[in-house]
Amino acid sequence: MIEQRKSIHGTWSSRWTFILAATGSAVGLGNIWKFPYTAGESGGGAFVLIYLACIFLIGIPIMLGEIMIGRRGRSSPANTMSYLAKQAETSQAWTLLGATGALAGLLILSFYSVVAGWAMAYIFDGFQETSAVAIKADFKIFQANPLALIFWHSLFIFITVMIVARGILKGLEAWINTLMPMLFVIIILLCIYAMQTGAFIEGLSYLFKPDFSKITSDVILTALGQAFFTLSLGMGAIMAYGAYMPADQNIGKTALTVASLDTGVALLAGIAIFPIVFANGLEPSSGPGLVFETLPIAFANMPLGALFGTLFFILLSIAALSSSISLIEPGVAWLVESLKTKRSYAAMALGCFAWILGIFSALSFNLIKEFEIYEMTVFNFTDFLTSKIMLPMGGIFIAIFVGWVMKKEDILEELQMREGVIFKSWYFVVRFIAPIMVGAVILNFLLPDHLKSKASVFIQSILKLFI
Repeated sequence: MIEQRKSIHGTWSSRWTFILAATGSAVGLGNIWKFPYTAGESGGGAFVLIYLACIFLIGIPIMLGEIMIGRRGRSSPANTMSYLAKQAETSQAWTLLGATGALAGLLILSFYSVVAGWAMAYIFDGFQETSAVAIKADFKIFQANPLALIFWHSLFIFITVMIVARGILKGLEAWINTLMPMLFVIIILLCIYAMQTGAFIEGLSYLFKPDFSKITSDVILTALGQAFFTLSLGMGAIMAYGAYMPADQNIGKTALTVASLDTGVALLAGIAIFPIVFANGLEPSSGPGLVFETLPIAFANMPLGALFGTLFFILLSIAALSSSISLIEPGVAWLVESLKTKRSYAAMALGCFAWILGIFSALSFNLIKEFEIYEMTVFNFTDFLTSKIMLPMGGIFIAIFVGWVMKKEDILEELQMREGVIFKSWYFVVRFIAPIMVGAVILNFLLPDHLKSKASVFIQSILKLFI
């Protein structure tokens, strides 16, 4: 039996603290901002069914592997991969998996904080405008104001850095134990309010009634991508949090609980949003504008709209903050371990790095909106690079490392499992199915349009083997 390593950063005080921390990392703008409009654009209930299948078929197996790697290494993602590579007697090149994951987290934070800043600004909106034209005009004016975007971006980064700088127990754990219960309470309040709109059944039907004619290879790939990204996989956050996980905690049950809570928040967001949208005669598949342009119209026109509009954007801000602290943590942990830097200095240094990059993302909506990288603004390019290339590649290599590099006896020991049917099923998924399906997502993102139609039949035939 291999000696149990200890994290120099400490460990979570309880099983539920880790679950809340990992759920907080997973729950973010993607659940509350992106999931509802993606479902709206992709066929409602048909999309939800495929999304749930992808969560349990791909998301949970990779998450389980990433938590297991983190707890076995008990270090920052980069140092964890270095230690486990030595243990597996393989190349130290695997250290790059942890390093690029930490870099991806910082890049995501740089533009993520800009959108989170929008949510924070909307807390103070007041929701007095009742005209769709006026609300959309106000949002465009807001985006065109570089000082406003930089202010809210800076405030969000500052709050994130202050939380992370205080450490595992006083910083991450204390805030997570406050933020996550608030998030669950607010989203349940919004769901209760949605029941009073008169369009609750219509909203539920739209979200859950499946239309199988909508299921295409594109819908399956979109659902798989959403399921993968919503769990914060491939960027080292779950691996870093796993390093602080108590040794006696069951990883399998924990991964299942985290994925269930994360999925539950996404579904509750849809349950809260769609009845409000339908009750006000709005378009449910209105893209990203659903949250920042469409919902404010509804809040402005309904009783107690200002109160519940404010609560909604507080919810959005809390979800964003619970994710942002996990985006910077892998890099901070590495600086503390490898360079013996004080945690507060490490958090400030990486916060400044993300803040500077984020300024370019904020300015891409106004002063430098004409500047493009591969026909994308800085904001869109950073989003594309991380979410469509770096994260899925990280997920594939995590699956490969667990399935093909680590010794099976080490995996069984860390998971506290016997080599039975459950383990063999998970091991098969991690070795074969997960890399193929996440690879299909990457191909869907990268192939030029004239090749997508030719590749669609091939990708769909592969996916139908598993879904």
